[in-house]
Amino acid sequence: MRRIKRRTFLKSAAAGLMASPAILRASQPRGTDVRIEDVDFGYEDYTYRVPIKFGGTVTNRVTLMNVNCTVRSTGGKSAKGFGSMPLANTWAFPSRKVPFDTTLGAMKALAARISSLTGSYKEYGHPIDLNWALEPMYLQAAEGISQEMLLAEPIPKLCTLVTASAFDAAVHDAFGKLHGVNCYHTYGPEFMTYDLSHYVGPEYKGEYPSKYILQEPRPRLPLYHLVSAVDALEESDLQHRIHDGLPETLPEWINYNGLTHLKIKLDGDDLQWDVERVMRVDRVTTETQKRRGIREWVYSLDFNERCPNVQYLLDFLHTVKEKTPEGFERIQYVEQPTARDLKAHRDNVMFEAAKLKPVVIDESLTDVEALMLSREMGYTGAALKACKGQSAMMVIASVAEKSRMFLCVQDLTCPGASLIQSASLAAHVPDVKAIEANSRQFVPAANRGWEKRFPGVFHITDGTMGTAHLNGPGIGAIL
Repeated sequence: MRRIKRRTFLKSAAAGLMASPAILRASQPRGTDVRIEDVDFGYEDYTYRVPIKFGGTVTNRVTLMNVNCTVRSTGGKSAKGFGSMPLANTWAFPSRKVPFDTTLGAMKALAARISSLTGSYKEYGHPIDLNWALEPMYLQAAEGISQEMLLAEPIPKLCTLVTASAFDAAVHDAFGKLHGVNCYHTYGPEFMTYDLSHYVGPEYKGEYPSKYILQEPRPRLPLYHLVSAVDALEESDLQHRIHDGLPETLPEWINYNGLTHLKIKLDGDDLQWDVERVMRVDRVTTETQKRRGIREWVYSLDFNERCPNVQYLLDFLHTVKEKTPEGFERIQYVEQPTARDLKAHRDNVMFEAAKLKPVVIDESLTDVEALMLSREMGYTGAALKACKGQSAMMVIASVAEKSRMFLCVQDLTCPGASLIQSASLAAHVPDVKAIEANSRQFVPAANRGWEKRFPGVFHITDGTMGTAHLNGPGIGAIL
């Protein structure tokens, strides 16, 4: 997209952002509109089966937030919805100044504030409109929490989106259940008051997410398995075995799940280690796939924004290509190599790197403006994530589809209902290449009770996830 289009978007988005609550109040509610009647939330804490390392940080625990929501239509009919999401503060609020427990505490304080704001908002609307009106309030609440807690660094926007995402999911879930349809049937003019031009700009006049989003899920998707920077690749890497019945080395996982897609976490601050890690993963995988009789498989590479500059990425890619040409050809895409603050690092343009492999924006993708800026900076792909909000993903996915970007759906070690939401997102966006899902590796205990109801999602046998049945009322997880 040309820069002028981003400027045009900024003007229209700013106007819409300021006007959105008033627009909802001024609009005559449609018969399909709902208002939020009640909201409550709670937490589940889990210890990871094995530690995971990303972004230079090793973590071994997670807090899962669960949200219940009741909505009521203009005609008085009500329905309950459910949303769930990990509070992944290590990823959403990375900080060298604020300790882990403090960032987690900030997210919990923000969740309480978001719950109050959401439950108190009594205007009618479509879930996307409700979220569009509430998000500025959420961001303002995050500023307030940052000041009240005297945080050394303010709560980032990404962190606010993650904290709010389960509330947004619960509203979409309740809306679909109230109307007796899957939520992906509700993103067209039959249910939405405004078209995409209201959220994005005039070039989307008359277009709705339904133009770019599938109503019925694709039946199967390739599954990306995470190879963490501290994961055991071979038997010699194991200090001791867990003996819990699950695989513990990369060949064991490949054989257990029939894997053909591997996501390799890299450090981004040690070129030799990063290159050797990819070469070693490729060697171990090649040996394993040869024994299985498999000839085709792919990798994605995730630096979690730790590359100091684009030159590091270029040096890495050229070195990998030189040392393992076949391994290089198996790289499907590279995810967010440099700093997430795109505006502060405009020199990190990806044009040269993107000539070698698709480069995907992830941590930076907090709104459509960021998507447009990433395109100006040479990014060619986008990582969609349920943890950034169902409402935002419907708008962002529409823009990304229209722009013909490389698309994938990334994980947040999502278990249970959060994985159902993530899988539904991947299955309903036409050009998504694959879905990452690693809760089965790191926190399988949180999936208990879900496997029998959604075996295709939670039991992987052929390297793909079965998503055909994610078409029930609501967001897909019938509770």
